[in-house]
Amino acid sequence: MPRFAANLSFLFTERPFFERFAAAKAAGFAAVEFHFPYEFDRAALAEVVLTSGLEVVLFNLPPGDWAAGERGIACHPRRVAEFQDGVGRAIEYARLLGCPRLNCLAGIAPGEVSHDKAWETLVENLRFAATVTARAGIELVLEPLNTRDTPGFLVATTRTGLAVLKAVGSDNLRLQYDIYHAQVMEGDLARTLQEQLPRIGHIQLADNPGRHEPGTGEINFPFLLRHLDNIGYAGWVGCEYKPSRRSEDSLGWLDGWR
Repeated sequence: MPRFAANLSFLFTERPFFERFAAAKAAGFAAVEFHFPYEFDRAALAEVVLTSGLEVVLFNLPPGDWAAGERGIACHPRRVAEFQDGVGRAIEYARLLGCPRLNCLAGIAPGEVSHDKAWETLVENLRFAATVTARAGIELVLEPLNTRDTPGFLVATTRTGLAVLKAVGSDNLRLQYDIYHAQVMEGDLARTLQEQLPRIGHIQLADNPGRHEPGTGEINFPFLLRHLDNIGYAGWVGCEYKPSRRSEDSLGWLDGWR
């Protein structure tokens, strides 16, 4: 049976961030993920996690200026030092929170930078990040984002993500497969999941269109979740969707899966 983690950047946002952990626990989750912890004091956040009894299974490397529209800086040639510092900062948080996995967002290449240069920068940055996270005992994943929601994103499809993994050549780098982004860009979800399972380190879900909870769109989640069991996926599935109603009221699709 799939194991589900509540994404606290999307779920229970009716509450302040620290209160979302208890809400997730009360809703029956055993684990959580979120976008970024960096605005919070590490010790205070660790205390909230410890008190909640939840596992933290994933968060992202620092993305640059998120409010200004940046979606990662791993492909920015002039910001390599900033990227490397961000990896170190993420590892510090991950160690304190007991988080085994960090996600890298490739980013949107600056307009003055060629595609080849952005690609080269991304590969070199990921080689660095995969090496230092491996030393820390932390897995690194790379997530493709669809270009409808994030125009210009450098890694937008599973095929492109796998090409990056091959170029980096590290056993400590795998793909984060977001079902929503994959459905927008390419579909063919079940076959791709089965064929690429050894290269997938984490899965997230939301329905399409709307990015709401399963059952609100076109994706056959009862089939797809059974498929994950059938192909032997043993990792977490992050619930990274926008609730179409109050968070707790959007969880009916989980009946029978927990």
